[in-house]
Parts: sequence; C-alpha cells; structure tokens
Amino acid sequence: MTSVDAIIERLGAHSTCDAGLTQDPWSITKPGYGPGASALDMFPRNAPRQQPLPKEYTDASDTELQERIIEAKRTLGSKLLILGHFYQRDEIIVHADYVGDSFQLSKNAATRPEADNIVFCGVHFMAETADILSTPEQNVILPNMSAGCSMADMANIDQVTDCWEQLGDIVGGGADGAASKDADGLQEVIPVTYMNSSAALKAFCGRNGGIVCTSSNARAVLEWAFARGKRVLFFPDQHLGRNTALAMGMTLDQMPLWDPFVAGGGANPEEYANAKMILWKGFCSVHQRFTVEQIERARRAYPGVKVIVHPECSMDVVNAADGTGSTAYIVKEIENAPAGSAIAVGTEINLVNRLAAQHPDKTVFCLDPVVCPCSTMYRIHPAYLAWALENLVNGTVVNKITVDPQTASDAKVALDRMLRVHP
Repeated sequence: MTSVDAIIERLGAHSTCDAGLTQDPWSITKPGYGPGASALDMFPRNAPRQQPLPKEYTDASDTELQERIIEAKRTLGSKLLILGHFYQRDEIIVHADYVGDSFQLSKNAATRPEADNIVFCGVHFMAETADILSTPEQNVILPNMSAGCSMADMANIDQVTDCWEQLGDIVGGGADGAASKDADGLQEVIPVTYMNSSAALKAFCGRNGGIVCTSSNARAVLEWAFARGKRVLFFPDQHLGRNTALAMGMTLDQMPLWDPFVAGGGANPEEYANAKMILWKGFCSVHQRFTVEQIERARRAYPGVKVIVHPECSMDVVNAADGTGSTAYIVKEIENAPAGSAIAVGTEINLVNRLAAQHPDKTVFCLDPVVCPCSTMYRIHPAYLAWALENLVNGTVVNKITVDPQTASDAKVALDRMLRVHP
C-alpha cells in the first residue's frame, strides 16, 4: 500500500481543511457544523445541541476510553446494538456490531428486536430512520446530539410545503394542486426525498404519494415515480437527482432548480410546468470538494488509474469519472479490483483510508487525499460513546431520538414503498 504522504506528494495536493477539525468536538464552541464545513452551509437555529460532557470523559486518554467502551459493551451484552456508519472514525468503527450506509444500518436495527438499546454512530437523520424502523420498545441513541447533516438541513418541512403549494398553483389541479391527477391518472408531481433528510420530509412524501431513495436505488425509485407521476420534486440533494436523471436519458433543460431562498424558486413558472425533474438546491459539503482538476491530476500521477466517485459529486465530476455509485458500490469495486490496481475515490476520507488499509495490494486513495472528513460525523468521538454506554449501564438513557407516532407512521409509508421497489 502506498503511503498517504507519498500520494499527497505525488498528486501535488494542498490542504483544504480547517486545522480546527483536529480539535476534540467538545472544544468547538461556536454553533455550526464545525471546522471543515462549507461556508455555504446555513446552520438551523433549532438544530439540536449536545450537553457538555463530564470532565472524566473529556480528560480521559484514548486508551482509557477504549477500555471503558469495551467494558460497557460486555456488561450490556445482547441488549445493546452499536451501528457505525462507513464515514465514522476508526476508533468508533472498531466497536460497531454493524458497519454500513444509513439505510443498511437502519435495516440492521430492525433485525435485532432483542436489543433494548440501539446506539447509532452516525448523524441525526439516520437515528430518526432507525427509530422509525425499530420497535416502540427499543431506545435509539445518538451519542452526540450535535452530529447533524448540513445537506439534510438544506430542506425543512416548511420550505418543502411552501414549494409544494406553489407547484400546485403552477401545474393546476384545483384544491389538490401538485397531488392531483391528469386524465391518464398520473399525479402532477411525485415528491421523492433522499434518505439524507429529516423524518418530517419522509413523512411528507408518505402523505403525498411519494417515496424515499438512497444513492444505490435512486434510479429504481425514479422509475417507480415516473410510472405514477408526470414530474418529480427531488430533495434535498440536487446532484444525486441530476446525475441519476441524466443517466436515465433526461436533459438538463428538463431539470430546473428550486431555490427555497428565492421567490418562486428562482425559475419561471413555465420551466417548472414543463419539467420532468424539479431539483432542490441542496448539496453535500464533502462531495462538493471534488473537482475535474483533481481527476486529471490523478490520471497524470497514476496512468491507468480507475476513478470512482459518489453520485453526490457534481455532474462534471461524475462525467469525468470511470464509475459512480453509492458507498456500497465503492466498497465492492475496490474489493473486486485486481491486485496492483490504482483506484482514485471521490468520497469521504475516513472510508477511503480504511479501504486503503484493508487492501494493501492495491493503491487506493482519495481524489483529494487531504480533503476533510464529514465534520458532523466526526463529532461521534469515543468520549461521547463511552458516556452514552456507561449511562446505559447505570440505567439512564441519554440522547434518545424519538420520532412522534404520526410522523413515524407517514414516514414508514414512504420507506416501505422504497423497500417494495428495491429491498
């Protein structure tokens, strides 16, 4: 395996990440997504805040924290399930019972009804989905309440409801608006939300004939939607929507953007009326850091390199790559690559570095090897995990994530539709 330092030197890469990211999460006092986040990310006023950790956790050494986590896990036994997202730091992944993407992990949670406590080492929307899919008797716990997702926060229920009502006026249909059907029985607009969204938006889709998608099943979900509707309103990630629609043969002029901070969405009503895909103006800060220039630099430094990127990257980056797909796709591509391969990856750095370590017979590197990790995912520090687990040992549930019954019921409708389309 080629060292990261050697790759950085060979690519001529330069640091793009705020040095503050190396700080412990409890030392970041300014409200926001933290060092490394995009300046374009607008932090919601009502975002959850984490209570201060006791000093016994913030002062503990890395070794002590690891030992305390192991002991708490041993004490709790089968009544505990720890889920670790692909993007988590290695010190967390080592304790996870399951590792995967957000929906894989939520499905894993549903297979363990005997676990009283599900500790989700991810971000807020993931824990919400686990709560929706788990039993009412199970507790879902997020070790650090400030582990949010800037993309998920780029579309809230008030904004989406406002957009929906305006689209209803544009497409007609009387009182039913966007949910009305034409003479062929097709709904005027089908709402589709990416898994990276709040429970409230999943519930909105459930109530309005819509559905949820992941990066691995977006095409199948859109095919389902277009069998039932004339247009799709896709939120919150414009890039996954655009890249999937282009692969399905749609053209850019059929995909106007809806900007929730501009009156009327920013395009003229005729563009929305003629649209096939109405794309929400949202994005992932991590995946927006990858560029065509980085791909070109990787090809010069490693002739014959295979470039694979996540579909949350921009259209230009996806078009310049050799392949695009979900985190599960990226993992499989690297596993199946022959020994001696060079593979450049456009996704979160923790996952890429872990894959490089797991496949020392291949040169696996991030397109930008010094790109910062997901700044909110990085907030799940071992100190928070130790604190959450030791509270459980003492009979106290902290940071419980609870979705109200009506929202959970409506959201499950949209999730179940997705599972019927693409299990």
